[in-house]
Amino acid sequence: MNIRPETPRTKGPLVFLDMDQQALDEAYDQEIYAPNRALVVERRKAASDRARAILGKPSRVAYGPSEHEGLDIFDCGVKGAPVNVFVHGGAWRRNVAADYALQAEPLIRAGAHAVLIDFINVDQAKGDLFPMYEQVRRALAWVWHNAASFGGDRDRLYVSAHSSGSHLCGVALTRGLKEESLPPDAFKGAVLLSGMYDLAPVALSKRSSYVNFTQPMIEKLSGGRYIGDLHTPLVLAYGTCETPEFQRQTRDFAAAVKAAGKPVELLVGEAYNHFELLETLANPYGLTGRAMLQQMGLVAK
Repeated sequence: MNIRPETPRTKGPLVFLDMDQQALDEAYDQEIYAPNRALVVERRKAASDRARAILGKPSRVAYGPSEHEGLDIFDCGVKGAPVNVFVHGGAWRRNVAADYALQAEPLIRAGAHAVLIDFINVDQAKGDLFPMYEQVRRALAWVWHNAASFGGDRDRLYVSAHSSGSHLCGVALTRGLKEESLPPDAFKGAVLLSGMYDLAPVALSKRSSYVNFTQPMIEKLSGGRYIGDLHTPLVLAYGTCETPEFQRQTRDFAAAVKAAGKPVELLVGEAYNHFELLETLANPYGLTGRAMLQQMGLVAK
């Protein structure tokens, strides 16, 4: 499904698959397919303010030495409870953990701790995605090593993520756990929404105007190339009103994981765009929120 109005134009030379440069650029530009992004972001921030008012301020903990390396911990009050770590998106360029506090409330109500992580963005890293990936990887490792310090069960750790956060998690859950010397099954499940798992086509798009793509970056930060190292059951999701490339990337990654004999479930959000789909994660009865709780063995309350 594509609700974006088509403007007749002359197609240029093909750059990737059946797309010319303009089509590929648009396929990695969410706002062209989701013109209501600003409204959805405003709703999310307001909902996060309400969640903090209800749940109380989270504990703020540093997982590394830089100013960017911190995480917010929402404690459900149950010792030995499962933990869900959320990794936000934002085209690698924007957003902070505090803007996603609404993700914590359904988890807290269901009896799980919620951890939201902060990390450097690509502009702060001067176009380099490696510092973002390395910080996300270290944050996940910190939670595994320190879960008991806030009442979490290290044997019941889960991940949820959106957009560029899903990209970073796709790398962290394949090659990253090994790089942190963690058990391959350190995380028992992940719900990844609207992610990218191969950077090769992304590097050909206009995102190269702010990301300094290199061949080592494309190779090492494409999670779909390391499925052999994946030992985390996945739920992958995309919306039918997302860009064609975000839909394809998720479908192709799900198919590759399934072909490798790894556990994966693919969810398709009918009539959701890229930003609206994330709203279902904070809803215990929403498409992806329900899947997250089921994966964790929790019941919505």
